[in-house]
Parts: sequence; structure tokens; C-alpha cells
Amino acid sequence: MVVFAAVGAGVLLGYVIRQRVAKNQANTVEGQAEKILLDSKIKAQSIVLQAKEKATEVLSEVEKNSKEQKEEVNKEKKRLEKREEMMDKRFDELENVKKKLEEKVEKVKKARNEVVGLREKQLERLENIADLTKEQAKKALLQLTEEQSRETLASRMATLQRINDEELEKASRNIMTRVIQRYSRSHAAEVMTSTLVIPNEEVKGKIIGKEGRNIRSFEKNTGVELIVDETPESIVISSFDPVRREIAKIALEKLIEDGRIHPAKIEEIVVWAEKEIDNRIMEAGEAAAYEIGIVGLDPKLVYVLGRLRYRTSFKQNVLLHSLEVAYLSGAIAAEVGGDVKTARMAGLFHDIGKAIDHEVQGTHVEIGMKLLKKFGIDEKVIMAMRSHHEEYPYASSEAYIVTAADALSASRPGARKDTVDNYIKRLEELESLVNSFEEVDKSYAIQAGREVRVFINPEKTDDLGAHKLARRIAKKVEEELKYPGEIKINVLRESRSIEFAR
Repeated sequence: MVVFAAVGAGVLLGYVIRQRVAKNQANTVEGQAEKILLDSKIKAQSIVLQAKEKATEVLSEVEKNSKEQKEEVNKEKKRLEKREEMMDKRFDELENVKKKLEEKVEKVKKARNEVVGLREKQLERLENIADLTKEQAKKALLQLTEEQSRETLASRMATLQRINDEELEKASRNIMTRVIQRYSRSHAAEVMTSTLVIPNEEVKGKIIGKEGRNIRSFEKNTGVELIVDETPESIVISSFDPVRREIAKIALEKLIEDGRIHPAKIEEIVVWAEKEIDNRIMEAGEAAAYEIGIVGLDPKLVYVLGRLRYRTSFKQNVLLHSLEVAYLSGAIAAEVGGDVKTARMAGLFHDIGKAIDHEVQGTHVEIGMKLLKKFGIDEKVIMAMRSHHEEYPYASSEAYIVTAADALSASRPGARKDTVDNYIKRLEELESLVNSFEEVDKSYAIQAGREVRVFINPEKTDDLGAHKLARRIAKKVEEELKYPGEIKINVLRESRSIEFAR
């Protein structure tokens, strides 16, 4: 026992000594570990303490919120109970009001029935007294009122109409005046003849040719009449068709320049001149479209438009007239707030049917509408151009504008001559009538319509048939046409034999 006690005391003493040495030597491993463990315990205790405090605070907050919510719920419950009591009270009041209203409605119905009964009795008494029914009395009263007010109403309506017409006329006059002042184009009247200046008098002999063969060939191929008289250094080309006249002029200038004038050369040059006129027609159409500001037109439509350069209406050049109508339509549309582009296009194309009205049956308006539809022109443009002769109803404000612009252009002093246009129509009718015979190859009215030269196909008739054809043509002209004086029917039949030496 003593030994064990001594050993235990020794161990305890060693431990104490070791602890003291460890505390004195903090830099040893055991000292550092002890320190870290101690710090960790202290830190853990601090964290646990903070967590307990946080939990306490959260619980306190939850209890507080729960209490407030309970109080709010109680308040809302009391408010709803109070409102329910008020609604019940209001419902009872409404029920009472409803009953009272129903009682009043019944009283009103009863009173109304009584009034209706009294009114019917009154009407019956009035009908018996006046010896008139209700409808008869009503009609008599309206008739009396109408008769008394008719004169006053008519006078008032006339006054308003006059004031309205005066204001409209004044406004339209101002617009037209402004438009006309903004545009001006000279009118060069087309004539029935063209004069060609020649270098010397010897050229006249070459043009006439031996026994007149050259001049006959030229007139046959061009359809014009050459007047070679004593007028110094000039030859007159006469034809009512400006295209023929222009072809003849170009061909004659080329022949004089070349110097070789004979029937074969004349035919060759006339064919060349026709192609040249086609080019000029195309250029005229392109220039007109460009001047108005229209792009993307089909070349065929442009060509038809260019043909108006050689078309006249009442002595007025149709292409110049169309350009003027286009400008005036655009200006008027700008003044009144219309579609300027549509108005200008409709003005340019309003007479395009006249370019081919001698080839296609129908009025120039109908022909123009078909042309524009064929080439895909906007429907608004077609509807605006079709009414300028009032053949179709006015479908838009642009239609009225184009009609007004057309009237402005046509009514300008010196722009048109009715007698000349009628004269040209008579010549065209004469040629059309002659061309209706199947034996006729082509025909030309010359000498101001006093003569028509008819070239027949030699394969379809002989010389005796040519004489009979002249008589048939003369008889048909007498029956269907009206004309002063007499018309000479000159039928020409020519046979040609051609062979080539190789």
C-alpha cells in the first residue's frame, strides 16, 4: 500500500510538474493544441449563446405578429358583421320601395287606360262633328301646312342654291385661273399641205419623170398628191393624213438628196421613210411620257401614244392636247387635294384611243379603255379618263378633273376648228368605204376629196372588172355619203412581170 501510494504521489507530482513545464513552454505542440482546443470551446459557447438569443428574438417576433393578425381578423370580422346588418336593413328598405313602385305603376296603367279611353271618345266625337276620319284630318292638316309653307320653303331653297352656286363658281374660277396662268403651250395648227423647198427647178422634171411615171409611182406608194406648179423652188405635198404627208416629205427629201429618182428607187425610199416615221413615233411617245414623269410603260403603249403626234382632232394636235390636259389635270388636282399622279396619267391617256380608232371599231374612249387594261395601267387611271365625254359615270374626283382640263384645253381660242375636222372625217369615210371592196388593195382621197384613187389587186379582177368596180364604187358613194359637187373614182390596175437574170 505504501508503495502504491508512493507511486501515485510520484505520478501526480510528475503530471503537475509537466503541466507547469507545458504552461511555461507554450511553443510546444501540446501547448498549441491545448490553446486551439480552448479557443474552439469558447467560440462554440459564444455561437450557441448567439443562436439562443436569435431564436428567442424570432419567437418573440412571431408571437407579436400572430397577436396582431388575430386582432386584425377580429376587427375585420366585426366590420363584416356590421356590414351584413346594414345590407339586411337596406334590402328590407328596397323591398318596401319596390312594393310602393309597383302600386304606383298599377295606378299609372289604370290612369293611362282611362286617358286612352277618353281620347278615343274625343276622337269619335271630333270625327262625328267634322265628318272626317283621323287619317283624313291628318292629311288635310299636312296639306294645309305644306301649302302655307311651300312658297317660303321654295324661296329659301332658291336663295341657298344661288348662294351655293355663286360660291362654287367663284372658287372654281379662281382655281382654273391659277391653273391656266401656270401653264401655257402654243398651238401650231396643222395644215393640209406641206411645202418642200427644192435646190433648183431641174428637180421638178426628175420628180415628174418620163411621161409622169415617177410622180405616179410616188403618189401611189405614199398616198399623197404632189403639186408641181410654177411656184419657184418648191413642191407642195397635199394629204389630209399627216402621217402620209410626213412620210412623203421625208422620202422626197431623201430622193432629191440621192439624185436617182425612178420607180424602183421611190419604192425603196418610201419603205425607208415609213421605218423612219416609226422611229419618230416611238421617240415622240417616249418624250411625252418623260415630260409628264411616267416611267415603266410598255414600249407598245409608248408607240401608240407617239402616234398621236400625227393625229389631229378639230385641227388640234392630239399629242400636244393630251400633254396639255395632263399638265392641267395635275395642277387642278394639286389645287383641290386630289391624286396628282393619277390625274396626270389619265389626262395623258384620255384620247389614246384616237391613235387607232381608224383601225379598231368603237369610240375612242372604249378603245382607250381596252388599250390601258391590256397594258396593265392602274384601274384608277382608267376610271378617271373614261368619263371625259360623259359616256360613263364619274367614279372619282380625278374623273371630274380630267373632264374640266379637257374642256379647258379644247376651248382655248384658236385651238380647234370644227369644219376642218368634219372635212377630214368625210375623207376618212370616203377611203373606208372604198376599201370595203375586196378587190381594192388600197385607196387615197386626193384633190380635197373631189377624187379618190383606187389601186386594185390585178389577180382578183381583170380590166373589164376594173370598169365595173369603178361603177359599183361610185354607186355606193352616192348612196351612203353626203358631199358637195362630184367625186371622181379613178381605178388603177397594174400588172407587173418580174424576173431575175442570174
